[in-house]
Amino acid sequence: MRRDEFTEMRAFLEVAKERSFTRAAAKLGVTRSALSHTVSALEERLGIRLLSRTTRDVAPTAAGERLMECIQPHFESIAAGINAISALRDKPSGDVRVVCPDDAVELVFRRRLSAFLRDFPDVTVEIIVDNGFTNIVERQFDAGVRLGEAVARDMVAVRIGPDVSYSVVASPDYLERHGPPSIPQDLTGHNCVNLRLPTSGGLYAWEFERDGREFSVRVEGQLTLSNIAPAIDAALDGIGLAYVPTDLVVRHVERGRLRQLLSDWCPTFQGYHLYYPSRRNPSPAFSAFVDAFRHRQRK
Repeated sequence: MRRDEFTEMRAFLEVAKERSFTRAAAKLGVTRSALSHTVSALEERLGIRLLSRTTRDVAPTAAGERLMECIQPHFESIAAGINAISALRDKPSGDVRVVCPDDAVELVFRRRLSAFLRDFPDVTVEIIVDNGFTNIVERQFDAGVRLGEAVARDMVAVRIGPDVSYSVVASPDYLERHGPPSIPQDLTGHNCVNLRLPTSGGLYAWEFERDGREFSVRVEGQLTLSNIAPAIDAALDGIGLAYVPTDLVVRHVERGRLRQLLSDWCPTFQGYHLYYPSRRNPSPAFSAFVDAFRHRQRK
């Protein structure tokens, strides 16, 4: 295969997988126009349209699907071969791409990331914040991060953090104006900061537990957000009540800037897990990353 043919095939494959010229171009490090020209050259050389283009979407045609099935295993085999060669180096090298919810960056990665990068100077780490249920295989992430209960059973799961407890919090100013809720059902009469779920588009129902009984409450309020961090800021600003990981607000509670509410009702969830599909030859860089962030119980 000539070099230009290899380039065309790889360009087509990335666009077909990303369903976007813009995302594929960013991944390949080329301009969108150059990528479009390369794919068009491949289609012209083969004499058949491989991608269906609209103003909003890019999708492989029937011929494109067949070509993907044919060439994708070969490109994956090449990548695996390169990873195997990298194992011969004295130290792991390469890229690690992980997708995780925003609170996991603070709860899991921030404290240990600097040490890992210092110990493995030839490894680059990309962490994408996404609170939805991202398809890590389709988006070509090495791994994703979710709470233990949410990890699919067909994935390898490695625990990377302790159990996570949640708290309902509000500022003293808000509570002076509106009073505290006594039971979770009282939340329906309060201004609560909602969290929009990216995957379903719905609003997250706050989860509670008492005497072994689990239930949820759908709250209402003037403000809806997509991330935990701004929800904490909203609570600090007196906008309303927020439902957030306890460890992220403990310093605010200790300083009197927030108060914890309904503590006897708030549950604890399995800690965050790094999950990824089973693979025969994980790269040395990824193996080092998994080992570095594996949760180890303190003795």
